[in-house]
Amino acid sequence: MNLRLHIWRQAGPSAEGSLKAYDVNNVSEHMSFLEMLDVLNEDLIGKGESPVAFDHDCREGICGSCGMVVNGVPHGPERKTTVCQLHMRKFKDGDEIYIEPWRASAFPVTRDLVVDRAAFDRIIQKGGFVSVNTGNAQDGNAIPIAKTDADRAMDAAACIGCGACVAACPNASAMLFVAAKIGHLAALPQGQAERDSRARDMVLQMDAEGFGSCTNHYECEAACPKGISVEFIARMNRDFVNASLKG
Repeated sequence: MNLRLHIWRQAGPSAEGSLKAYDVNNVSEHMSFLEMLDVLNEDLIGKGESPVAFDHDCREGICGSCGMVVNGVPHGPERKTTVCQLHMRKFKDGDEIYIEPWRASAFPVTRDLVVDRAAFDRIIQKGGFVSVNTGNAQDGNAIPIAKTDADRAMDAAACIGCGACVAACPNASAMLFVAAKIGHLAALPQGQAERDSRARDMVLQMDAEGFGSCTNHYECEAACPKGISVEFIARMNRDFVNASLKG
């Protein structure tokens, strides 16, 4: 198939960006979206032009590195799929595709489709871990955990931190990401000792990073490649209120 791509090009954080059109021919429907961009970049390099910069690593929907808005939808038209798992069979010959980076003040563009997601790292550093000594693996596995709690923890732990929830939210809120990281540990006995401080510190850091507030649009859940439920946001809000009341 032959496609016309409209890609956001921006040389650096302080540079002015714009959409630039490229024609890509003989695209196989079996290619992934990133493989199609690889073909474009090989052509650009061959012409002596600068290739399009985009984040990627595992290309298996695991690492959360990839992220771009395809035709106005984070990760593209396929539900519960990262852009690296999106295949060109979702498009047809002659399509025009618009490709942009995540749009959020807390995710500044560094170049082309690459954004700085270090804000997520700083939120995790505020409490997205268990520092209480829970013993080695054998001891940890010996702790009885109800199946409902284990299932809830696994649902939250599925978050790969890609940032699609932020890009999809009209307010650029990171509530679903933070709620998933808090909810994962809040469901387990190993996470109870720091439950209050974790919720308080991570939410406050999220606000300090400049993310917007949640106004229940549910766009985050719709865009999440792992289908994480907004139910975790309600649980996080409850934990944050409880922690605040305890001082």
